[in-house]
Amino acid sequence: MKKILLMLTIFLGFGVLQAALADNTPLDTPLVEGVAVTLETATETLDTGTTAWMMTAAALVLLMCLPGLAMFYGGMVNAKNLLSVFSQFFATAGIIAVLWVLFGYSLATDTTGMEEGVFNLHSFIGGSHNFLLRNITVDSLASGMPETVLVTFLLAFAIITPALVAGGFAERMKFVSALLFMALWFTFVYAPVSHMVWGGPGSLMANWGVLDFAGGTAVHINSGIAALVACLVIGKRNGYLQHSMPPHNLGLCLTGAALVWVGWFGFNVGSAVAVNGVAGMAMLNTQLGGCAGVLGWMLFECLKNKRPSALGIASGGLAGLVGITPGCAYVGPLGALVIGFITGLTCFYFVAVVKRKLGYDDTLDVFGLHGIGGMVGAILTGIFCIPALGGTEDVVVGTQLVAQFKGVLFTIVYCFVISWILLKLIDKTIGLRVDTEVESVGLDQSEHYEKAYNL
Repeated sequence: MKKILLMLTIFLGFGVLQAALADNTPLDTPLVEGVAVTLETATETLDTGTTAWMMTAAALVLLMCLPGLAMFYGGMVNAKNLLSVFSQFFATAGIIAVLWVLFGYSLATDTTGMEEGVFNLHSFIGGSHNFLLRNITVDSLASGMPETVLVTFLLAFAIITPALVAGGFAERMKFVSALLFMALWFTFVYAPVSHMVWGGPGSLMANWGVLDFAGGTAVHINSGIAALVACLVIGKRNGYLQHSMPPHNLGLCLTGAALVWVGWFGFNVGSAVAVNGVAGMAMLNTQLGGCAGVLGWMLFECLKNKRPSALGIASGGLAGLVGITPGCAYVGPLGALVIGFITGLTCFYFVAVVKRKLGYDDTLDVFGLHGIGGMVGAILTGIFCIPALGGTEDVVVGTQLVAQFKGVLFTIVYCFVISWILLKLIDKTIGLRVDTEVESVGLDQSEHYEKAYNL
C-alpha cells in the first residue's frame, strides 16, 4: 500500500507541475462518447432536461460497476475470493477518480491543437488544459449541462473499464499490484485510446472514419485485450482445467448481470448527450441487442450441451449488449437484432471452445465476452450502419469496413503491447502473483484478513 501511495504522490506532483505550466486558453470542444460536446457561451442557458438525464445516466453507469459488475464477478469466483473482487472494484474507483481529476479528464477530452484530417501528437492524446480541473467552475456549461456533470459521466466510464480487466486475473493477483496496474493502465492505455476514439475532428480514429458510439473499442476491446494479456503474463490458477471451478453463487452472479443490463442504458443512451431521437434509437437498439444476444448464446449452448445454463443465458445478454454498443445509434432495429445474435453466438464459441483449446485462464471470460464481443460489434457496425439496412450513415460499406478494421486492429496492438510492458514492469519490481499458499487459502483472508461467509 505504501507503494500505491507513493505512485499517487508522483502522479499528483506531475499534475501540479503540468497545471502550473499549462496554457490557459479556453477549451473549445470537450468531448463525450458518441457525440461531440460543445462548450456554451455565457449567453446560453442550462438545459434542465439534458442535465437531469445526464445525471441519471452517470449514476446508471456507476451502477453497472458498483454493485452490478462486482456482483457478477463476485458470484463467479470461489467464495474465498469474493471480498477481493469487491475490494479491487472499490479501490479502483477511488484511484481512478483521483487520477481523473489530476490529468485523466484533460488527457481524454482536451482538443487543443487538433485539426480535422491532420495527424499529430494531439490525434493520440489530449493536452493539459484541464489538469486538476482548474478551468471548470460552477458556471461552466457543455451542451446545455454543467461541465461537472460531463466530468462525472465520463468518470464512470473511466472507472468501469479498468474494473472489467480485473476479471482476467481474478483470484491470483496481489491487491497492491492490481491497483498499481489499474492506475498505470488507465494512464497509458485508457485515457489515450478514449481520446483517439472520441476526440472529434483530428483524433486518430475520427480521421480514419471509425464509428464507435459508446465504447466498442475504447471500453470493450481495450479491456478484453488487457485481460487476455494479464492472464497470460500472470499464468493459470492452480488446478485450472484439472478440476472443476464452478461459480460459488449463481444467484449473486445473475443479479449482478441484471444490474449491469439496466445500467447499460446509461452507458449507451447517455452517450447521445441529449434527450432526442438519437437517444431513443440507442435505447431501443440496446435492449434489442441484449435480447438477441441471449437467443444467440442459448441456441449455440443447446446445440453443444443439449441444454441452456442460467449463467450462459445471462452471459449471452451481456455479449449482445457489448456487440451493440459501438453501433447503437448508427444501426436500425434489424441491425441491432442481427448484431446481438451473432455476437452471442461468437462469444459463446470463444468462451466454451476456443478458450479450452488454447488453454489460457481468463478467469471471468473478459476477453471472450468483451474483447470478442467488441470486435464483432465494431465490424458489423460497418455493415449495418447504411440506410439500406436501416442505419443512419451514408457511407460505402467497403470503405467503412476498412475503417472499422483499422480501429479494431490498432486498439488490439496498442493495448496488447502497452499492457504487456506494464505488467512485466510490475512483475519485475513488486511481483504480480500471490504465492501458492495464499492462493490456496484465498485472497479474502490472506489479503484483507476477512471472510465473506463465516461458516
